[in-house]
Amino acid sequence: MPGKVRTDRTALAAYASDASIYRRVPLAVVEPETEADVALVVRAAADAETPVTARGGGTSVAGNAIGSGVVLDFSRRMDRILEIDPQARTARVQPGVVLDDLRAAAAVHGLTFAPDPSTHSRCTIGGMIGNNACGAHSVVWGTTADNVVALRVIRADGSAMSATATGSDDPELDARLRELVSSNLAVLRTELGRFSRQVSGYGLQHLLPERGFDLAKALVGSESTCGVLTEATVRLVPVPAARALAVIGFPDVYRAAAVAPELAAAGALTVEGMGADLLAALRSRPGREDADEELPHGHAWLYCEAGGETQEEAERRAHELGRLAVSRIDGADSLVVTDPDRTRELWRIREGGAGIVTRLADGGEAWPGWEDSAVPPANLAAYLRDLYALLDSHGLRGVPFGHFGEGCLHLRVDFQLGTESGLDAYRSFITEAARLVASHGGSVSGEHGDGRARSELLRHMYSREARACFDEFKQVFDPRGVLNPEVLVDPAPLDVGVRPGPGHRSLEVTPVHALSRDRGSFSAAVNRCVGVGACRKLDTGSMCPSFKVTRDEVHSTRGRARVLAEMLRGESVVDGWRSSEALEALDLCLSCKACATDCPVNVDMATYKAEFLHHHYSGRRRPRAHWSMGWLPVWTRLVSAVPGLAALVNLLLAMRPVLAVVKRLGGIEPRRDVPRFASPSLARRLRRRDARGGETVVLWPDTFTNYLSPEVGEAAVEVLEALGYRVVLPDGGVCCGLTWHSTGQLGTAREVLARSLASLAPHLNAGRVVIGLEPSCTVQLREEAIELLPGDSRAERLAAQTSTFAEFVAAHGGPLPFERLDVEAIAQVHCHQEAKGSWEPDRSLLARLGVDPDVISAGCCGLAGNFGFEPGHWEVSQACAERELYPKVRQAGEEALVLADGFSCRTQIAQGTSRRAVHLAEVLRAALPTRRP
Repeated sequence: MPGKVRTDRTALAAYASDASIYRRVPLAVVEPETEADVALVVRAAADAETPVTARGGGTSVAGNAIGSGVVLDFSRRMDRILEIDPQARTARVQPGVVLDDLRAAAAVHGLTFAPDPSTHSRCTIGGMIGNNACGAHSVVWGTTADNVVALRVIRADGSAMSATATGSDDPELDARLRELVSSNLAVLRTELGRFSRQVSGYGLQHLLPERGFDLAKALVGSESTCGVLTEATVRLVPVPAARALAVIGFPDVYRAAAVAPELAAAGALTVEGMGADLLAALRSRPGREDADEELPHGHAWLYCEAGGETQEEAERRAHELGRLAVSRIDGADSLVVTDPDRTRELWRIREGGAGIVTRLADGGEAWPGWEDSAVPPANLAAYLRDLYALLDSHGLRGVPFGHFGEGCLHLRVDFQLGTESGLDAYRSFITEAARLVASHGGSVSGEHGDGRARSELLRHMYSREARACFDEFKQVFDPRGVLNPEVLVDPAPLDVGVRPGPGHRSLEVTPVHALSRDRGSFSAAVNRCVGVGACRKLDTGSMCPSFKVTRDEVHSTRGRARVLAEMLRGESVVDGWRSSEALEALDLCLSCKACATDCPVNVDMATYKAEFLHHHYSGRRRPRAHWSMGWLPVWTRLVSAVPGLAALVNLLLAMRPVLAVVKRLGGIEPRRDVPRFASPSLARRLRRRDARGGETVVLWPDTFTNYLSPEVGEAAVEVLEALGYRVVLPDGGVCCGLTWHSTGQLGTAREVLARSLASLAPHLNAGRVVIGLEPSCTVQLREEAIELLPGDSRAERLAAQTSTFAEFVAAHGGPLPFERLDVEAIAQVHCHQEAKGSWEPDRSLLARLGVDPDVISAGCCGLAGNFGFEPGHWEVSQACAERELYPKVRQAGEEALVLADGFSCRTQIAQGTSRRAVHLAEVLRAALPTRRP
């Protein structure tokens, strides 16, 4: 078997699109492990006249990485760095190697692979070679083609071929290509290679005699239409010893574009541009309202990086770039940044552009299609003016950004692709735009490749003679048209197979959630995912925990969104809400909420999963875990209501045969320990305590704190009272509905929330702060209550008046009575707190105690509420923790604190390491003078 072959509908749905507007459901997905696997698949596909498409990270915005035949996914198994030669400054890699992984390996030798597109954390070298990717530093180090030494590919007949700077290892093929070149010298010399970002079509200029007949470079940018890459040797370049960033503000984007070529010529390592409309779109994102506060004054900006042998030299050069711009443009303003954290945050704005601008500031959708045009840099300002005029004439809006120093412009436009008239308007605009960029001497693609989005447009850019050369080049390698057909040569119409396009049945959906950011549309919420693949990052960010473990596209946020989109479409996934494919795709979603923040367009898969489970199990038998874990607040309350029952239940659960039966009946993973019930509950303990203090605050008695870990609540009360507050609990049993929500029992969740709001109403009306101890429950009160009970003023007040324990204590107006602890610590930040809040208040309080914690960066602990208790999740749950949490806790000294505010996190740590983790409230209580020995 050639690697892993997948023909299940779940996988096929996940691979139906990339980051483009196009959709092609494949017949099969293959994850090859060796070159022999690739050859076998290509040969078999050719015999069956079935198309073959190569895919890396799936981040193509032009539709380069999708196909209706066999899709070869190299990202999971052919991802090895085979060799790094620091003396020759080369690396030999397989196509599935992620760019950042290669850069990290090369950095050991002071080297890097120069091309660096904004998707560097998940794009693959194979995909970069397919598109001739460039990135921010191409002004000094060139395109991917400029940095390729040799390639090894599988041709359409299944044979292997090596391509180098002097041709191939096939004399007959070389002879045919030399004949092609010699017969078309004038065309190739005048129409191709006119400026650095002219990557549309085939790079046949590299075959010219004066260029040495460099076949390796000529194949770069061929988008797997001539061969399937199995190995590449690439050039590495030295990394500057020091860098500084000059951020320059301009009155408008045209003046920024006008001075960009001069800054590039002055030695800038990057000349990246963006307009104020990109920032407006970013500021509309939750938690990014102040994203531009670091930028100098202006309505457009250039990021100009400078390098040097020393930090002083880099800063001097950065200041020179800033002064140059200010001297040329009236109203320009410059800021030089050297702090790594500030620099990283500023680059995050620019690098997130492709995802950010898929939603305009007013929430409107914006799509790729004309996102990758390029002109000679000196023509960029004039082209931008004409392009804006063209947008206005069509009644369209777009957000520009890009590589201004090389004349490459990225632009997302608010096309209305869901109707026939909208598609007609799309075609009209794109066609006129192609003529416009050609009139400025430009290219329809500057780094993303032509794909399905622009191959048809090559006729507006190239002569008939040049296109005939492309046809012949393709024929030499793939006479039967098996490799990535409909791209570059014999292109499919650019308005065929559009994913959000008209003409398909869509599942009628009435969501329970208000989905306020998407105007109540589940389809619009799912289609937030545009495929940029930020969820596929393995070493940075918190999403998506299960993908980081399995590396399966189905388990990425993008893959799940694609399967849900296919479910709504009703063609490849046909059972609607009853879909087993969607259930399978969502099964390993931990509902950690990381995607709601980490995703550039704030896809909230936890909410989509809850919505799906609600409809999927409506009127059907639910898994037993939904009853045992989903109704946990009821079971814990019942056990607590009877004096002595908790102790009896705990005694019974300590007996292995009894515990095994309970787990089987409750649908609980056999290897998972069951938490023990506390006796008495927090509420009972506080009844025996005389309330004291001044201003009244409300402590939210979540199920986990109240019935399973009341010691946390007691610690919180003691701290709050030490600060002078009077602490009360709401009257009656209250619950945020979290466990019902996470298991998709949304009707019950709404009822529970409504009853809790009624009990809490007197406190809300009095304006009292509600303090949450359990991060997931706090997010439920702040976020989900409004979405589940839209228009309920009590829910809105609750969201506004709810505070985390750390936020409240850190904001206390008076002196804090804590003494220093001066201990080491490991901190597992709850994923909901990281996604929907901030850990900075916690960090600031710990700093007062002399605690500088080592914060786990891998995201979710892996237990995630009911997830880790459900059968079939054990391996993923444990693997999530083994990525960083377990090893660091095990290595921590006995005196070191292990911090975790989430009950699930503390449970996972206790069951996986035998260490007891503590809540911040317990740490602060230990720092009270009355508690110190």
